[in-house]
Order: sequence, then structure tokens, then C-alpha cells
Amino acid sequence: IVGLSFAVEPGRAAYVPLAHAYPGAPEQLPLAEVLALLRPWLEDASRPKLGQNIKYDLHVLANHGIAVRGYRHDTLLESYVLEAHRPHSLESLAERHLERKGLSYEDLCGKGANQIPFAQVDVERATRYSGEDSEMTLHVHEALWPRLEAAPRLREVYERIEMPVCAILQRIERHGVLIDARVLAVQSRELAERMVALEHEAYAIAGQPFNLGSPKQIGEILFGKLALPVKKKTASGAPSTDEDVLQTLAADYPLPARILEHRGLAKLKGTYTDKLPAMVNPATGRVHTNYAQAVAVTGRLASNDPNLQNIPVRTPEGRRIREAFVAPPGHVILSADYSQIELRIMAHISEDPGLLRAFAEGLDVHRATASEVFGVPLAEVSSEQRRYAKVINFGLIYGMGAFGLASNLGIEQKAARDYIDRYFTRFAGVKRYMDETRARAAELGYVETLFGRRIYLTDIKGGSGPRRAAAERQAINAPMQGTAADLIKLAMIAVQGWLEREKLGTKLIMQVHDELVLEVPERELDVVRPEVERLMQGVARLDVALLVEAGVGGNWEEAH
Repeated sequence: IVGLSFAVEPGRAAYVPLAHAYPGAPEQLPLAEVLALLRPWLEDASRPKLGQNIKYDLHVLANHGIAVRGYRHDTLLESYVLEAHRPHSLESLAERHLERKGLSYEDLCGKGANQIPFAQVDVERATRYSGEDSEMTLHVHEALWPRLEAAPRLREVYERIEMPVCAILQRIERHGVLIDARVLAVQSRELAERMVALEHEAYAIAGQPFNLGSPKQIGEILFGKLALPVKKKTASGAPSTDEDVLQTLAADYPLPARILEHRGLAKLKGTYTDKLPAMVNPATGRVHTNYAQAVAVTGRLASNDPNLQNIPVRTPEGRRIREAFVAPPGHVILSADYSQIELRIMAHISEDPGLLRAFAEGLDVHRATASEVFGVPLAEVSSEQRRYAKVINFGLIYGMGAFGLASNLGIEQKAARDYIDRYFTRFAGVKRYMDETRARAAELGYVETLFGRRIYLTDIKGGSGPRRAAAERQAINAPMQGTAADLIKLAMIAVQGWLEREKLGTKLIMQVHDELVLEVPERELDVVRPEVERLMQGVARLDVALLVEAGVGGNWEEAH
């Protein structure tokens, strides 16, 4: 902490310089003394406070042993709930809502290699910048809060979901996740060996060595030397070697399959097995991700530095990364996951009798769909028909049309159109939901989750043809994805509240899409596991029961 700034009314602010160090810097108050004086106010929940991006401030003050309580508002989250599709930095909020432009950090400290630390900024200029930061935050709040008060459903999303989740995320980030670097070192070595073997296989097929990481050399080998069919071209007219092209070619030719596998392993190695150990905090032995709360328009959380939500689960090598996320001695990892959450939400909001019945009777919903679409008894549905039905179910959730379905199933477009038509005949409620949602989104410019979160679709009215079509697809999926995001956040609030009330040693350590991951003392497991399932299943009453599947293990992969 270099200094602290405060504002209690628009137009006025105060700055307490604490650690400015440059020739001629004035004498400043000792940090420990100032924090000791401020601690009673900062830690008093009855003293209301507001800030911009308060999770960051909570971490900084926690580094100095202060647990701030009493935050009532965060202008970052106010903006996010009101207009998730817009930028939420204080600078952009002030320009948009106040028509004010303040000093920027670069104005004070410079850019790039010439940037100086804030501690070297002249105290007078630092006072103006920092005071303005606090005062502008207060001013922005005074502009945004009346808008939230005037929209009860948005206010509820803000007060009931986003503000409580912010405090929970800060605790999850601070606790971190224990990583076994030795497990990752072994995996890294095995990945490197497999990559070398793949390179040799690729060289043998190509008849010469080449760089598997070079699109230019791959193109020369595939389309020049081996004369494979060109599927599409880049902007410069060269044959494309992107992921989609290689996937298509890999169905018929061995070399593209080897290149794809090599790419996948290289990404795993570079992003996880090599990188994760370097991100372990030496003081805690854990990795501490950052959950970005105000990024995804649907309300989903984003994880970065490291990204714990994108660890691949479709390959054995990807799943093994989770073996390195371990429980400390005397603890286990508990993973609790909502089952088929978006399909259940689809059944609820479409009110389709067929889908509602399938879930109510506890049927395999993909098998039940296949039975309807293919006109065969449930017991006679083949595994291939079930696979088709699964692609149709999830495809329609994402607004997929006949072209997308045909590509996914590897069938003719006419056959895909027939499947979709048959689906909509059997599940007319889903068709009605889609048509009504598209029309309402085009009229309002946004769709809503069950809890009232607004998801704005900027291209649904004025976008070009392809962009408008993409916005229409998003309009179908966004209410489901957004409602799922709201449900997992409500689950976090319910679980964390219960853990605190019961004064348990169990900690929430990760949130990954529709899954909560907890670190549980072994002695608490018999109590925690059933209660976490019960709490997650009870956060909302839908026409379809919410189902949670929980697993336990010594590491995340075992638990999942």
C-alpha cells in the first residue's frame, strides 16, 4: 500500500500518503499506525462502504491482516448487472454516466519500459489522482444506484447474487488449491516422450522431417507433397491448416490426426504441466486463480492466472491434469456437479410436456429423445440413435441449425433438417420457446434469465446477416446458460453460508462451470457431502428437479 484515498461526498476527497519514496518526498505517517487507527472502522460491518472492484481491495487489505466488512456496493458490479455488454472500468463508467474524464494511471506513471512505480509519483499529483478515484466511484454509484432501484429484478440479481458471490470468490481465491508439482513433472515428461514419438510417426508418413508447429510447413506437406484435398483457404489464398480443416482431414488421413494429437499435447504441456508448478505461491504451496466476475455477459465466471475452467476433460491426458489438484493430509476433495443443468432449464422454461415427463420419470433424456425422434420404443433405442439425440438436444440448446447438426453428425443437410423437423413435431414446446424468445429478443434487444438477469444481444437488431443470425442463436442459449450461472452462484452462497454457520473446516476451493469443488476434513465428510447436495438441489424450485452428482477422492480427478 502506497496510500489510501477516501470520499464521503461528491466533489471532495482525501488522500493519506504512506510510502512515497523519491528525492524531496514529504515525511509520511507510518503504515502500521494508520492501519491500526482505521482497522476498527474497516472491520465494522455496520459502517457502510462502497468501492470499485472491491474484491481487489479486500485482497490488498487482507495482505495487511485486515478483514474488511461492511461493503454495501461495488460500482463494477452495479454496472455489470445493469449492462453486462459494456466496459466496467472506472474510467469508462465515468465517461459514460458522468461525462467526466479523470487522470489515468499512465498520466502519472508513464507507459511501457519508462513507467515508474506509484511510490515515485509526486504526493500532490498522487493526491489528485487517488482522491479523484474515490470521489468518482462515489459519483458513479450515485448515478447507477437509482437505476438499479428502479428495476427490482436487476436489483435482486445485484443484492442477492453478485454482491454475496464477490466476497465468497475473494475467500476461494485466497485459500487457493493445493498442487502436487511432482505429479505434473511426471506428466510433463510423459507428454514430451509422446510428442517425440508422434513427430517420428509424422515424419515417416510425410517421408521427411518438418516442423509440426509451423502452419506453412504443414500446408506444404499436406497439400503440396501429399496432395490432400484443400478444404478452405486463408485470407491470403493459402490452403488453411486450422483446427476444423485438420479435424475434417483426420477422418480419412493419418497425418492430420498425428498433427492434431501433437498440437493437443503441446498445449497441455505448455499451459498446464509446465506452467502450473511455476504458478504455485511458495508461501502457501497453492495456486491462486483470479475469478473475473464481470466479464461474461451470461453471468458465468471466468478464471485466469491460471485458468482452472479450461482444463480439457475429453482426453485421458487432459483429465490426468486434475490428478495434480490434491487434498492436504487428513482431507479429501469433494466435487459436486449439477447434472444436465441446461437441459433441465430448457424443460422448465419451454414447459414442453415431453421433456418434463422424461425428467419427472427419471428417464435417460437422450434415450427418451431418440425414442421420439426415431419412432422406436425406449428399450430398442440403439447407442447410435442415442448419440444422435444427444447431439440434437445440446445442439438445439445452442441454437444450432441443420447445417451445424449435419456437420456435427457427419450426415447430409437434408437428413439433419428432417431430424430437427421431427424433433420439433414431438417437442412442440421447445419450438414455441425458441420462436417466442427470438421475437422477444429482437423487440427488446435482450433476453432474461429466470432470476431477471438481462443478457443484451447487440447485433440482434442492427447487425449484418451472419451477426444477426449468431445473435439469434445466442438468444436461444443465453437464458439457459445465464440461469445455470445464477444457480451455481446461488449454490455457492448457500453452501458457504452453511459452512460458516456450522463453523466447519471445509473450504470451497473452486467453481468450474456447473461444479463446486471443496476441500473437506475427513471427519466432516459424512455431514458435508449430503448437505452440499441438498443445498445445491434446493436453491431454486423448477418444474424439473435439480440433480447434483457428488464424488470424493484424494484428488480432483478421483472426485470427479
